[in-house]
Amino acid sequence: MTDLPDHWQNFIDGSFVDGGAGWLDVLDPATGDAFARQALADARDVDRAVAAAKALHDSGAWSGLRPLERGRIVRRMGDFLLDRIDEIAPVLTREAGKPLWEARLEIEGAARYFEYYGNQAETMEGRSIPLGSGYFDFTTHEPCGVSAQIIPWNYPMEMTARSLSAALAVGCTAVVKTPELDPLTNRYFADAAVACGLPKGALNILCGIGKEAGAALAGHPDVNQIVFTGSVPTGVAIATAAARNVVPCVLELGGKSAAIVHDDADLDAFLSDVRWGIYFNAGQVCSAMSRVIVQEKVHDKLVDGLIAMAEGLEVGSGLEFPEFGANMGAMISEAQAQRASGMVSAAEREGARVATGGRRMNRPGFFLEPTIMTGVTPEMTIASDEVFGPVLSVLPFGDEDEAIRIANGTPYGLVGGVFTADVDRAMRAANRLRAGQVFVNEWYAGGVETPFGGFGKSGYGREKGREALLNYVQTKNVAIKLR
Repeated sequence: MTDLPDHWQNFIDGSFVDGGAGWLDVLDPATGDAFARQALADARDVDRAVAAAKALHDSGAWSGLRPLERGRIVRRMGDFLLDRIDEIAPVLTREAGKPLWEARLEIEGAARYFEYYGNQAETMEGRSIPLGSGYFDFTTHEPCGVSAQIIPWNYPMEMTARSLSAALAVGCTAVVKTPELDPLTNRYFADAAVACGLPKGALNILCGIGKEAGAALAGHPDVNQIVFTGSVPTGVAIATAAARNVVPCVLELGGKSAAIVHDDADLDAFLSDVRWGIYFNAGQVCSAMSRVIVQEKVHDKLVDGLIAMAEGLEVGSGLEFPEFGANMGAMISEAQAQRASGMVSAAEREGARVATGGRRMNRPGFFLEPTIMTGVTPEMTIASDEVFGPVLSVLPFGDEDEAIRIANGTPYGLVGGVFTADVDRAMRAANRLRAGQVFVNEWYAGGVETPFGGFGKSGYGREKGREALLNYVQTKNVAIKLR
Protein backbone atom coordinates (compact mmCIF):
# COMPACT_ATOMS: atom_id res chain seq x y z
CA MET A 1 0.00 0.00 0.00
CA THR A 2 1.27 3.48 -0.87
CA ASP A 3 2.26 5.70 2.04
CA LEU A 4 -0.58 7.87 3.24
CA PRO A 5 -0.31 11.63 3.74
CA ASP A 6 0.35 12.58 7.36
CA HIS A 7 -2.04 15.55 7.31
CA TRP A 8 -5.52 15.76 5.75
CA GLN A 9 -7.33 19.05 5.21
CA ASN A 10 -10.87 20.37 4.92
CA PHE A 11 -12.36 21.55 1.61
CA ILE A 12 -14.04 24.96 1.48
CA ASP A 13 -15.06 26.91 -1.64
CA GLY A 14 -12.89 24.80 -3.91
CA SER A 15 -9.71 24.92 -1.79
CA PHE A 16 -8.08 22.55 0.69
CA VAL A 17 -7.54 24.34 3.99
CA ASP A 18 -6.61 23.74 7.62
CA GLY A 19 -9.15 24.24 10.38
CA GLY A 20 -9.55 26.71 13.20
CA ALA A 21 -9.85 23.98 15.86
CA GLY A 22 -6.43 22.37 15.38
CA TRP A 23 -5.84 18.74 14.49
CA LEU A 24 -7.34 15.35 15.30
CA ASP A 25 -5.47 12.04 15.45
CA VAL A 26 -7.11 9.31 13.36
CA LEU A 27 -6.68 5.83 14.85
CA ASP A 28 -6.41 2.48 13.09
CA PRO A 29 -9.07 0.27 14.75
CA ALA A 30 -6.97 -2.84 14.06
CA THR A 31 -4.11 -1.57 16.23
CA GLY A 32 -5.40 1.38 18.24
CA ASP A 33 -2.49 3.48 16.94
CA ALA A 34 -2.71 6.90 15.29
CA PHE A 35 -1.69 6.87 11.63
CA ALA A 36 -2.86 10.26 10.29
CA ARG A 37 -3.97 13.72 11.40
CA GLN A 38 -7.10 15.50 10.23
CA ALA A 39 -7.67 19.26 10.30
CA LEU A 40 -10.54 20.20 12.60
CA ALA A 41 -13.04 22.89 11.65
CA ASP A 42 -14.56 25.36 14.08
CA ALA A 43 -17.72 27.49 13.86
CA ARG A 44 -15.97 30.12 11.73
CA ASP A 45 -15.00 27.45 9.19
CA VAL A 46 -18.64 26.36 9.13
CA ASP A 47 -19.65 29.97 8.41
CA ARG A 48 -17.22 30.13 5.50
CA ALA A 49 -18.41 26.84 4.05
CA VAL A 50 -22.10 27.74 4.30
CA ALA A 51 -21.42 31.17 2.82
CA ALA A 52 -19.65 29.59 -0.16
CA ALA A 53 -22.51 27.14 -0.70
CA LYS A 54 -25.12 29.89 -0.40
CA ALA A 55 -23.28 32.24 -2.77
CA LEU A 56 -23.09 29.60 -5.46
CA HIS A 57 -26.72 28.66 -5.04
CA ASP A 58 -27.83 32.29 -5.20
CA SER A 59 -25.79 32.80 -8.37
CA GLY A 60 -27.67 30.04 -10.20
CA ALA A 61 -24.40 28.75 -11.67
CA TRP A 62 -25.20 25.22 -10.46
CA SER A 63 -28.97 25.12 -10.02
CA GLY A 64 -29.47 26.91 -13.33
CA LEU A 65 -27.60 24.34 -15.39
CA ARG A 66 -29.59 22.13 -17.68
CA PRO A 67 -30.34 19.02 -15.56
CA LEU A 68 -28.68 16.80 -18.16
CA GLU A 69 -25.39 18.66 -17.59
CA ARG A 70 -25.67 18.42 -13.81
CA GLY A 71 -26.39 14.73 -14.11
CA ARG A 72 -23.32 14.13 -16.24
CA ILE A 73 -21.06 15.81 -13.67
CA VAL A 74 -22.66 13.80 -10.85
CA ARG A 75 -22.14 10.55 -12.78
CA ARG A 76 -18.51 11.43 -13.47
CA MET A 77 -17.91 11.84 -9.74
CA GLY A 78 -18.95 8.23 -9.25
CA ASP A 79 -16.68 7.10 -12.06
CA PHE A 80 -13.82 9.01 -10.41
CA LEU A 81 -14.25 6.91 -7.25
CA LEU A 82 -14.25 3.65 -9.19
CA ASP A 83 -11.15 4.65 -11.12
CA ARG A 84 -9.30 5.16 -7.81
CA ILE A 85 -10.77 2.28 -5.83
CA ASP A 86 -7.37 0.64 -5.35
CA GLU A 87 -6.07 3.84 -3.77
CA ILE A 88 -9.14 4.59 -1.64
CA ALA A 89 -9.97 1.14 -0.26
CA PRO A 90 -6.85 0.71 1.93
CA VAL A 91 -7.42 4.17 3.43
CA LEU A 92 -11.00 3.25 4.27
CA THR A 93 -9.86 -0.02 5.82
CA ARG A 94 -7.21 1.73 7.90
CA GLU A 95 -9.58 4.36 9.28
CA ALA A 96 -12.78 2.28 9.66
CA GLY A 97 -11.43 -1.18 10.52
CA LYS A 98 -13.46 -3.10 7.94
CA PRO A 99 -11.99 -5.84 5.73
CA LEU A 100 -10.46 -4.60 2.50
CA TRP A 101 -13.10 -6.39 0.41
CA GLU A 102 -15.84 -4.68 2.44
CA ALA A 103 -14.14 -1.32 1.85
CA ARG A 104 -14.19 -1.97 -1.88
CA LEU A 105 -17.90 -2.83 -1.70
CA GLU A 106 -18.56 0.44 0.10
CA ILE A 107 -16.74 2.46 -2.55
CA GLU A 108 -18.65 0.65 -5.30
CA GLY A 109 -21.87 1.42 -3.42
CA ALA A 110 -20.89 5.08 -3.16
CA ALA A 111 -20.24 5.23 -6.90
CA ARG A 112 -23.59 3.58 -7.57
CA TYR A 113 -25.41 6.46 -5.84
CA PHE A 114 -23.75 8.97 -8.14
CA GLU A 115 -24.68 6.84 -11.15
CA TYR A 116 -28.30 6.44 -10.05
CA TYR A 117 -28.98 10.04 -9.07
CA GLY A 118 -26.96 11.43 -11.95
CA ASN A 119 -29.31 9.53 -14.24
CA GLN A 120 -32.33 10.85 -12.32
CA ALA A 121 -31.36 14.52 -12.61
CA GLU A 122 -33.30 15.18 -15.82
CA THR A 123 -36.39 13.23 -14.72
CA MET A 124 -37.58 15.62 -11.98
CA GLU A 125 -40.63 16.76 -13.86
CA GLY A 126 -43.59 18.78 -12.65
CA ARG A 127 -47.20 18.18 -13.63
CA SER A 128 -50.16 20.12 -14.96
CA ILE A 129 -53.31 20.39 -12.86
CA PRO A 130 -56.68 20.85 -14.59
CA LEU A 131 -58.56 23.90 -13.28
CA GLY A 132 -60.97 24.36 -16.16
CA SER A 133 -60.76 26.12 -19.50
CA GLY A 134 -59.96 29.50 -17.98
CA TYR A 135 -56.69 28.45 -16.33
CA PHE A 136 -53.36 26.82 -16.97
CA ASP A 137 -51.76 25.42 -13.81
CA PHE A 138 -48.47 23.57 -13.38
CA THR A 139 -45.86 22.64 -10.75
CA THR A 140 -42.09 22.91 -10.73
CA HIS A 141 -39.43 21.51 -8.40
CA GLU A 142 -36.89 24.02 -7.11
CA PRO A 143 -33.76 22.99 -5.15
CA CYS A 144 -33.94 23.84 -1.45
CA GLY A 145 -30.58 25.58 -1.45
CA VAL A 146 -27.84 24.70 1.04
CA SER A 147 -28.02 21.10 2.27
CA ALA A 148 -26.17 20.35 5.53
CA GLN A 149 -25.17 16.69 5.71
CA ILE A 150 -23.89 15.18 8.95
CA ILE A 151 -22.34 11.80 8.20
CA PRO A 152 -22.04 8.71 10.45
CA TRP A 153 -18.83 6.76 10.93
CA ASN A 154 -20.08 3.27 10.03
CA TYR A 155 -20.14 3.96 6.26
CA PRO A 156 -18.31 7.26 5.80
CA MET A 157 -18.18 7.06 2.01
CA GLU A 158 -21.48 5.38 1.18
CA MET A 159 -23.54 7.56 3.53
CA THR A 160 -21.95 10.72 2.14
CA ALA A 161 -22.62 9.57 -1.40
CA ARG A 162 -26.24 8.71 -0.56
CA SER A 163 -27.19 12.24 0.38
CA LEU A 164 -24.62 14.23 -1.62
CA SER A 165 -25.40 12.71 -5.00
CA ALA A 166 -29.15 13.30 -4.61
CA ALA A 167 -28.66 16.88 -3.44
CA LEU A 168 -26.30 17.77 -6.28
CA ALA A 169 -28.50 16.09 -8.90
CA VAL A 170 -31.44 18.43 -8.22
CA GLY A 171 -29.25 21.54 -7.99
CA CYS A 172 -28.61 21.98 -4.27
CA THR A 173 -25.23 22.87 -2.84
CA ALA A 174 -23.83 20.95 0.13
CA VAL A 175 -21.81 21.31 3.31
CA VAL A 176 -20.73 17.89 4.58
CA LYS A 177 -19.55 17.32 8.14
CA THR A 178 -17.53 14.14 8.21
CA PRO A 179 -17.39 11.71 11.15
CA GLU A 180 -14.52 12.37 13.55
CA LEU A 181 -13.55 8.68 13.81
CA ASP A 182 -12.97 8.08 10.08
CA PRO A 183 -12.95 11.39 8.18
CA LEU A 184 -10.15 10.77 5.71
CA THR A 185 -11.85 9.14 2.72
CA ASN A 186 -14.34 12.01 2.34
CA ARG A 187 -11.34 13.81 0.85
CA TYR A 188 -11.90 11.81 -2.33
CA PHE A 189 -15.29 13.44 -2.89
CA ALA A 190 -13.48 16.77 -2.92
CA ASP A 191 -10.94 15.40 -5.39
CA ALA A 192 -13.82 14.17 -7.54
CA ALA A 193 -15.48 17.59 -7.42
CA VAL A 194 -12.32 19.30 -8.64
CA ALA A 195 -11.61 16.71 -11.33
CA CYS A 196 -15.17 16.52 -12.66
CA GLY A 197 -15.92 20.24 -12.95
CA LEU A 198 -18.20 20.84 -9.99
CA PRO A 199 -18.32 24.63 -9.44
CA LYS A 200 -16.51 26.03 -6.41
CA GLY A 201 -18.83 26.17 -3.42
CA ALA A 202 -21.12 23.38 -4.61
CA LEU A 203 -19.40 20.95 -2.23
CA ASN A 204 -17.71 21.82 1.04
CA ILE A 205 -16.31 19.14 3.37
CA LEU A 206 -15.43 19.75 7.01
CA CYS A 207 -14.30 17.56 9.86
CA GLY A 208 -15.20 18.97 13.26
CA ILE A 209 -16.31 17.96 16.72
CA GLY A 210 -20.07 17.48 16.82
CA LYS A 211 -20.67 19.81 19.76
CA GLU A 212 -18.94 22.67 17.94
CA ALA A 213 -18.88 22.26 14.16
CA GLY A 214 -21.88 19.94 14.02
CA ALA A 215 -24.00 22.18 16.22
CA ALA A 216 -22.93 25.28 14.27
CA LEU A 217 -23.93 23.61 11.00
CA ALA A 218 -27.28 22.24 12.24
CA GLY A 219 -28.29 25.62 13.65
CA HIS A 220 -26.91 27.82 10.88
CA PRO A 221 -29.47 30.36 9.63
CA ASP A 222 -28.36 29.99 6.00
CA VAL A 223 -28.82 26.21 5.88
CA ASN A 224 -32.01 25.22 4.08
CA GLN A 225 -32.17 21.46 4.70
CA ILE A 226 -30.43 18.92 6.95
CA VAL A 227 -29.65 15.23 6.57
CA PHE A 228 -28.44 13.28 9.61
CA THR A 229 -27.73 9.63 10.34
CA GLY A 230 -26.78 8.67 13.88
CA SER A 231 -28.06 8.26 17.41
CA VAL A 232 -31.51 9.23 18.69
CA PRO A 233 -30.22 11.82 21.23
CA THR A 234 -28.10 13.58 18.59
CA GLY A 235 -30.96 13.40 16.11
CA VAL A 236 -33.28 15.06 18.61
CA ALA A 237 -30.71 17.82 19.20
CA ILE A 238 -30.32 18.41 15.46
CA ALA A 239 -34.07 18.44 14.86
CA THR A 240 -34.48 20.93 17.71
CA ALA A 241 -31.82 23.24 16.26
CA ALA A 242 -33.38 22.94 12.80
CA ALA A 243 -36.84 23.70 14.15
CA ARG A 244 -35.64 27.06 15.45
CA ASN A 245 -34.91 28.03 11.83
CA VAL A 246 -37.92 26.11 10.47
CA VAL A 247 -35.61 23.90 8.41
CA PRO A 248 -36.69 20.41 7.27
CA CYS A 249 -34.64 17.37 8.26
CA VAL A 250 -34.18 13.80 7.14
CA LEU A 251 -33.27 11.72 10.18
CA GLU A 252 -32.13 8.11 10.12
CA LEU A 253 -31.59 7.14 13.74
CA GLY A 254 -30.88 3.43 13.88
CA GLY A 255 -32.88 0.38 14.75
CA LYS A 256 -33.27 -2.92 16.54
CA SER A 257 -34.32 -4.93 13.54
CA ALA A 258 -35.73 -8.45 13.73
CA ALA A 259 -35.87 -11.41 11.37
CA ILE A 260 -38.83 -13.73 11.96
CA VAL A 261 -37.92 -17.32 11.02
CA HIS A 262 -40.75 -19.82 10.60
CA ASP A 263 -40.32 -23.57 10.70
CA ASP A 264 -40.73 -23.88 6.92
CA ALA A 265 -37.90 -21.44 6.15
CA ASP A 266 -34.77 -22.49 4.27
CA LEU A 267 -32.41 -22.49 7.27
CA ASP A 268 -29.22 -22.95 5.25
CA ALA A 269 -30.02 -19.90 3.13
CA PHE A 270 -30.97 -17.98 6.27
CA LEU A 271 -27.58 -18.69 7.89
CA SER A 272 -25.92 -16.99 4.92
CA ASP A 273 -28.19 -13.99 5.47
CA VAL A 274 -27.22 -13.85 9.15
CA ARG A 275 -23.56 -13.66 8.18
CA TRP A 276 -24.37 -10.53 6.17
CA GLY A 277 -27.05 -9.28 8.51
CA ILE A 278 -25.07 -9.02 11.75
CA TYR A 279 -21.36 -9.64 11.06
CA PHE A 280 -20.88 -7.43 8.00
CA ASN A 281 -19.01 -4.30 9.15
CA ALA A 282 -18.75 -5.96 12.58
CA GLY A 283 -22.48 -5.40 13.10
CA GLN A 284 -22.11 -1.62 12.94
CA VAL A 285 -25.06 -1.19 10.61
CA CYS A 286 -28.26 0.71 11.37
CA SER A 287 -30.34 -1.95 9.64
CA ALA A 288 -28.42 -4.91 11.08
CA MET A 289 -30.25 -8.13 11.86
CA SER A 290 -29.74 -7.75 15.60
CA ARG A 291 -32.62 -10.05 16.61
CA VAL A 292 -33.67 -13.45 15.29
CA ILE A 293 -37.19 -14.45 16.34
CA VAL A 294 -37.41 -18.16 15.57
CA GLN A 295 -40.26 -20.64 15.80
CA GLU A 296 -39.79 -22.95 18.79
CA LYS A 297 -39.87 -26.11 16.64
CA VAL A 298 -36.61 -25.18 14.84
CA HIS A 299 -35.01 -23.03 17.58
CA ASP A 300 -32.33 -25.49 18.69
CA LYS A 301 -31.42 -26.55 15.15
CA LEU A 302 -31.04 -22.93 14.07
CA VAL A 303 -28.98 -22.00 17.13
CA ASP A 304 -26.57 -24.85 16.38
CA GLY A 305 -26.15 -23.52 12.85
CA LEU A 306 -25.68 -19.96 14.07
CA ILE A 307 -22.97 -20.99 16.50
CA ALA A 308 -21.08 -22.93 13.82
CA MET A 309 -21.33 -20.00 11.41
CA ALA A 310 -20.13 -17.44 13.98
CA GLU A 311 -17.27 -19.61 15.17
CA GLY A 312 -16.19 -20.11 11.55
CA LEU A 313 -15.50 -16.40 11.08
CA GLU A 314 -11.87 -15.28 11.13
CA VAL A 315 -11.42 -11.98 12.95
CA GLY A 316 -8.43 -9.73 12.28
CA SER A 317 -7.00 -6.63 10.67
CA GLY A 318 -8.99 -5.59 7.61
CA LEU A 319 -5.85 -5.39 5.50
CA GLU A 320 -5.42 -9.17 5.99
CA PHE A 321 -8.71 -9.79 4.13
CA PRO A 322 -8.48 -8.53 0.54
CA GLU A 323 -10.95 -11.10 -0.77
CA PHE A 324 -14.54 -11.91 0.16
CA GLY A 325 -14.69 -14.62 2.79
CA ALA A 326 -15.74 -15.75 6.24
CA ASN A 327 -13.99 -12.92 8.07
CA MET A 328 -14.68 -9.82 10.13
CA GLY A 329 -12.70 -6.73 11.04
CA ALA A 330 -12.41 -4.52 14.10
CA MET A 331 -15.02 -2.27 15.63
CA ILE A 332 -14.49 1.42 15.06
CA SER A 333 -13.24 2.49 18.51
CA GLU A 334 -12.42 1.41 22.04
CA ALA A 335 -15.60 3.08 23.29
CA GLN A 336 -17.80 1.16 20.84
CA ALA A 337 -16.13 -2.16 21.63
CA GLN A 338 -16.50 -1.56 25.36
CA ARG A 339 -20.13 -0.60 24.98
CA ALA A 340 -20.97 -3.74 23.00
CA SER A 341 -19.13 -6.10 25.36
CA GLY A 342 -20.72 -4.31 28.31
CA MET A 343 -24.20 -4.93 26.88
CA VAL A 344 -23.37 -8.63 26.53
CA SER A 345 -22.29 -8.79 30.18
CA ALA A 346 -25.42 -6.93 31.27
CA ALA A 347 -27.59 -9.37 29.32
CA GLU A 348 -25.89 -12.29 31.08
CA ARG A 349 -26.75 -10.71 34.43
CA GLU A 350 -30.38 -10.45 33.28
CA GLY A 351 -30.43 -14.19 32.51
CA ALA A 352 -29.40 -14.46 28.85
CA ARG A 353 -26.68 -16.94 27.83
CA VAL A 354 -23.66 -16.42 25.61
CA ALA A 355 -23.82 -19.32 23.17
CA THR A 356 -20.56 -18.25 21.58
CA GLY A 357 -18.26 -15.21 21.60
CA GLY A 358 -19.14 -12.22 23.72
CA ARG A 359 -15.65 -11.25 24.79
CA ARG A 360 -12.96 -8.79 23.76
CA MET A 361 -10.09 -10.43 21.91
CA ASN A 362 -6.64 -10.64 23.47
CA ARG A 363 -4.86 -8.55 20.86
CA PRO A 364 -4.28 -4.87 20.10
CA GLY A 365 -7.15 -3.01 18.51
CA PHE A 366 -10.89 -2.81 19.02
CA PHE A 367 -12.04 -6.38 18.44
CA LEU A 368 -15.09 -8.23 19.79
CA GLU A 369 -15.76 -11.89 19.07
CA PRO A 370 -18.77 -12.71 16.86
CA THR A 371 -21.47 -13.29 19.44
CA ILE A 372 -24.69 -15.30 19.70
CA MET A 373 -26.99 -14.71 22.69
CA THR A 374 -29.72 -17.22 23.60
CA GLY A 375 -32.26 -17.27 26.40
CA VAL A 376 -33.09 -13.66 25.51
CA THR A 377 -36.58 -12.45 26.42
CA PRO A 378 -38.35 -9.36 25.05
CA GLU A 379 -38.08 -7.58 28.42
CA MET A 380 -34.27 -7.64 28.44
CA THR A 381 -32.33 -4.50 27.55
CA ILE A 382 -30.38 -6.29 24.82
CA ALA A 383 -33.69 -7.15 23.11
CA SER A 384 -34.72 -3.51 22.80
CA ASP A 385 -31.57 -1.35 22.78
CA GLU A 386 -29.25 -1.08 19.79
CA VAL A 387 -25.87 -2.79 20.38
CA PHE A 388 -24.29 -1.63 17.12
CA GLY A 389 -21.82 -4.49 17.21
CA PRO A 390 -21.45 -8.16 16.17
CA VAL A 391 -24.02 -9.42 18.69
CA LEU A 392 -27.09 -11.45 17.67
CA SER A 393 -29.95 -12.11 20.11
CA VAL A 394 -32.13 -15.18 19.52
CA LEU A 395 -35.71 -15.23 20.85
CA PRO A 396 -38.18 -18.12 20.41
CA PHE A 397 -41.85 -17.73 19.48
CA GLY A 398 -44.86 -20.01 19.47
CA ASP A 399 -47.32 -18.56 16.96
CA GLU A 400 -47.47 -15.86 14.30
CA ASP A 401 -49.10 -13.25 16.54
CA GLU A 402 -46.39 -13.65 19.18
CA ALA A 403 -43.64 -13.28 16.57
CA ILE A 404 -45.10 -9.99 15.30
CA ARG A 405 -45.62 -8.73 18.83
CA ILE A 406 -41.97 -9.39 19.74
CA ALA A 407 -40.68 -7.88 16.48
CA ASN A 408 -42.70 -4.70 17.01
CA GLY A 409 -41.84 -4.48 20.71
CA THR A 410 -39.13 -1.81 20.50
CA PRO A 411 -39.25 1.97 19.93
CA TYR A 412 -37.49 1.49 16.59
CA GLY A 413 -38.89 0.60 13.18
CA LEU A 414 -36.18 0.73 10.55
CA VAL A 415 -36.29 -2.67 8.83
CA GLY A 416 -37.72 -6.11 9.50
CA GLY A 417 -37.72 -9.48 7.82
CA VAL A 418 -39.71 -12.67 7.53
CA PHE A 419 -38.41 -16.03 6.33
CA THR A 420 -41.00 -18.56 5.24
CA ALA A 421 -42.14 -20.63 2.26
CA ASP A 422 -45.73 -19.47 2.79
CA VAL A 423 -46.45 -16.40 0.63
CA ASP A 424 -49.65 -15.56 2.51
CA ARG A 425 -47.81 -15.65 5.83
CA ALA A 426 -45.05 -13.46 4.41
CA MET A 427 -47.56 -10.88 3.20
CA ARG A 428 -49.37 -10.84 6.53
CA ALA A 429 -46.05 -10.16 8.25
CA ALA A 430 -45.13 -7.44 5.75
CA ASN A 431 -48.42 -5.69 6.50
CA ARG A 432 -48.08 -5.97 10.27
CA LEU A 433 -44.38 -5.28 10.82
CA ARG A 434 -43.78 -1.73 12.04
CA ALA A 435 -40.82 -0.95 9.81
CA GLY A 436 -39.96 1.27 6.87
CA GLN A 437 -38.55 -1.64 4.86
CA VAL A 438 -39.48 -5.33 5.04
CA PHE A 439 -37.30 -8.10 3.63
CA VAL A 440 -38.86 -11.42 2.63
CA ASN A 441 -36.50 -14.43 2.43
CA GLU A 442 -33.40 -12.27 1.98
CA TRP A 443 -31.91 -9.74 4.37
CA TYR A 444 -30.81 -6.53 2.59
CA ALA A 445 -32.96 -7.30 -0.46
CA GLY A 446 -33.34 -4.15 -2.54
CA GLY A 447 -30.78 -1.53 -3.48
CA VAL A 448 -30.15 2.11 -4.24
CA GLU A 449 -33.47 2.17 -6.11
CA THR A 450 -35.60 1.23 -3.06
CA PRO A 451 -36.69 3.87 -0.49
CA PHE A 452 -35.17 3.53 2.97
CA GLY A 453 -36.19 5.07 6.27
CA GLY A 454 -37.85 4.33 9.56
CA PHE A 455 -40.90 4.44 11.78
CA GLY A 456 -40.88 5.57 15.40
CA LYS A 457 -37.47 6.43 16.86
CA SER A 458 -35.76 5.21 13.72
CA GLY A 459 -36.43 8.68 12.35
CA TYR A 460 -38.39 10.21 9.48
CA GLY A 461 -37.99 10.94 5.82
CA ARG A 462 -36.76 8.56 3.15
CA GLU A 463 -33.40 8.14 1.51
CA LYS A 464 -32.55 6.09 -1.57
CA GLY A 465 -34.87 5.69 -4.51
CA ARG A 466 -36.87 8.42 -6.23
CA GLU A 467 -38.42 9.42 -2.90
CA ALA A 468 -35.08 10.76 -1.70
CA LEU A 469 -34.96 13.46 -4.36
CA LEU A 470 -38.06 15.08 -2.87
CA ASN A 471 -36.03 15.84 0.29
CA TYR A 472 -33.95 18.35 -1.65
CA VAL A 473 -36.61 20.27 -3.57
CA GLN A 474 -39.60 22.46 -2.88
CA THR A 475 -42.67 22.19 -5.07
CA LYS A 476 -43.89 25.47 -6.53
CA ASN A 477 -47.32 25.79 -8.09
CA VAL A 478 -47.95 28.30 -10.86
CA ALA A 479 -51.58 29.16 -11.68
CA ILE A 480 -52.29 31.29 -14.79
CA LYS A 481 -55.64 32.95 -15.50
CA LEU A 482 -56.11 32.90 -19.27
CA ARG A 483 -57.52 35.99 -20.97
